[in-house]
Amino acid sequence: MPELPNPTASASLAAFGESQSVPRTVLELHVAELRQIFNAMDPAPFHERDLDATAVAYILDWGRETGADQPISLLVHLGRESATAENAGLLCEAVHAYFAQRAKSTRLQLRQLFRVGRISLVIGLVFLAGAIVVGDFIAGLLSRDNYGSFIRESFVIGGWVALWRPMQIFLYDWWPIRADVRLFDRLAAMPVSLRGARTVAEQVA
Repeated sequence: MPELPNPTASASLAAFGESQSVPRTVLELHVAELRQIFNAMDPAPFHERDLDATAVAYILDWGRETGADQPISLLVHLGRESATAENAGLLCEAVHAYFAQRAKSTRLQLRQLFRVGRISLVIGLVFLAGAIVVGDFIAGLLSRDNYGSFIRESFVIGGWVALWRPMQIFLYDWWPIRADVRLFDRLAAMPVSLRGARTVAEQVA
């Protein structure tokens, strides 16, 4: 998988349009040729290829550093090629399609996580109820022994431990995935521009 030849991509603030009151955060990505934006190992036709992993990682890191409500856009600089309307359209379509697909798959991941959480919650509650019943039963058999209360409390603690996984899902695990969905949605809708040595071609979502 090829690496971007120039790792010094820069992010700057710029206003796209005089009527826009909120400045747009622009990621400026520098490559020698347009093909370096795409995954060279992907056997799909050029316009259907996934984006290069290095470029995607940089875009995601940059996107996470921007505010959730901050308008964003991508500007790709070509060092050896001229920018054409066709290439700009190709790049815009590829970027939007890639992040739209990532958003779709991440939503599916989130739904699956909640499904696992619901099933785990039911299992945990049933196990907790069973542990309480069994603990009380054994404690009743050992009512004259000091170990009775200890065994009952041990079963109760074990029952609560069974609820650890659903509690983790519903309290902590879901919200980073939800944040990724929102980020992918933003990236799938951002304006994309292409700038070559002599010309500039721009595609807006």
